Amino acid sequence: MKESSDGRVLCLSKHTSWNCLVGFGLSRKPELEAQLDREEELAVRLGKEFDRDTRSSQLFGFQEMPFDDSGRFVMPDHLRLLGKIEDALYFQGGGRFFTLWNPAELAQMGDDWAGAKAACDSFLADAKARGK
Repeated sequence: MKESSDGRVLCLSKHTSWNCLVGFGLSRKPELEAQLDREEELAVRLGKEFDRDTRSSQLFGFQEMPFDDSGRFVMPDHLRLLGKIEDALYFQGGGRFFTLWNPAELAQMGDDWAGAKAACDSFLADAKARGK
């Protein structure tokens, strides 16, 4: 995360289709700008309306926050509410982005998420056994 953020900046937002949050580094900003251009070009080719300002607000509406050397950060309340985050948090993924889940929300996902659900259940069981 440090390498993709010019330091220690985490970008967090509500995922557009899942009940979770999505996190990424600042290096993703140019990719989002290119996505915005592609979506506008496609809309023009298809003769559809495209509100660039609204879509830009959606893509770039993430919250930037610092994290420490251990990866800890303070999640703003509005993101916690949007992501339905309660007393547990599961991180999944890598690459261009990762997701942050309330385990109960992850459990409702389909079979494509079997591996993530099993890992989350295992981590929860370990935490419960340790009394946390």
